[in-house]
Order: sequence, then C-alpha cells, then structure tokens
Amino acid sequence: MTIAAIEESKQSIADATHELLLEADRVPDPRHQACLDQVVLLNAPVARSIASRYRSKGVDADDLEQVAYLGLVKAANGYRLDAATAFLSYAVPTIRGELKRYFRDCAWTIRPPRRVQEMQGSIAAAEPELIQRLGHVPSDEETAQALGTDPAEVAEAASVRGCFSTLSLDAPGTTEGGTSLLETVADAEPGYELVEDVHRLTPAVANLGDRDKRILQLRFCNGFTQEEIGHELGVSQMQVSRLLRGILETLRSELAEAVPKNG
Repeated sequence: MTIAAIEESKQSIADATHELLLEADRVPDPRHQACLDQVVLLNAPVARSIASRYRSKGVDADDLEQVAYLGLVKAANGYRLDAATAFLSYAVPTIRGELKRYFRDCAWTIRPPRRVQEMQGSIAAAEPELIQRLGHVPSDEETAQALGTDPAEVAEAASVRGCFSTLSLDAPGTTEGGTSLLETVADAEPGYELVEDVHRLTPAVANLGDRDKRILQLRFCNGFTQEEIGHELGVSQMQVSRLLRGILETLRSELAEAVPKNG
C-alpha cells in the first residue's frame, strides 16, 4: 500500500467519522447510539495502536487494549461538534488518559503519595477538554489554572508518571534533542482485525449485570473518579476499585474465549 493510498484511507475514515457524528447529533436513540458505535468501529485501530505503545510497561496487552477501547467509547460520547479540533485530536488524548488512569489505579510498582496519584487522575481527566479548547497540549501553568491548583503540583504529578514501571516510556531516550523513549517507538500497523474485536466487546458488555454496566458508564463515559462512583453507588472507593478490576477481567476473559483458535 503506497503512502498516498494510506493517507487517502485515513482521510476517508476521518470524513466518514465526521458524517456519523453529524448524524448522531441530529437523531435520537437508537440511531444516535448506532452512529456512535460506528465511529468507534472506524477508529478502533487508533486505540489499539496507542495501547501497543504501553506494552513494555509490564501490563497484559489484552488489558491495555480493552482500556484503550473504552477510552475511545468515552471520546465518541464526549466529543463536541462545535469544537475547533478534529475528532482524533480529542480521542487520542482521551484514550491516553484512560490508559494513564488504569496504570494509576491498577498497575503501580512503586506508589507515590495518594495526593499525587489523585492529581494525575485530575490532569488526565482535564487534558482532553483542554486540548480541544486550546488547540494544543496544555502547559503545566494552563493545566494548573484549569484545575485551580499550583503549577508545581502539576509538575510533581507529571514527574512520577514512571512509578508504575521500573522503566517508563516517558524516560529520556538515547538520542539528543530531548525525545523520550515513547517518541522513539515506531507505531505498529494495527490492521483492521480490530474491528472484529470491537464487535466482540458489545455482547460482552451486554452480558454484565446492571450494576457493572452502571460502573462502566460512570467510569468510562461520564468520567467519574472511583470515589465519585462510590458515592453514587453507596460503596467505598476500595470496593469500586475491586469491582472495576473484576469487570475488566470479565470482559477480557470473554473476549479471549471469543477469539477463534488457530489450527
């Protein structure tokens, strides 16, 4: 496939995504949700590509992909058509934010203070909207102003992002110029088999109980913190953490069982 053909395919997907978002904005459910589902299917390879960048951090690749898919679903539901940025400019940081929150909640090797973890969560939640409004990745000062906190606290939270792994992809690379290891990792060609994976996710979620569906909705669609979900459901933050981990494990197991075995 030539570079020109790849670019043409990307533009075609971007155009189709925009048309679906326009339609979703005009019509009620169930057609509204069907349009958003199609947006997720069209852009699913992006989620898998982003998840692949985090595979060397010591977390199961299937878990990373499921978190990335759920981040894409959140982006499809949260994108505003009146924004100046394209859908992917909003979706990519949203997906990354979900992955970072997953590492914060479930994958720490060395735990920083709780206030730093919470600040990281606040930054990850605010970042997509700031990018959409500002048109660029926000500085520490811009993020701090949006959160009503001090830039030093934002910088401190950013400085310990590598604590969930002995070697973070945010660490400096070996080349000059200030690039990080993450920036030197080549993007994997995801392929369109991911569309089939996302098709499997829908019935897997449908098999969950009402409470588990509600937790997923609050966490990945509404952007609630675990503490906020606990208040909503009348349980503790620790219970929410265990429930969420169990839900993701259930989804991962069901998707693994649905994959055809070779041979």
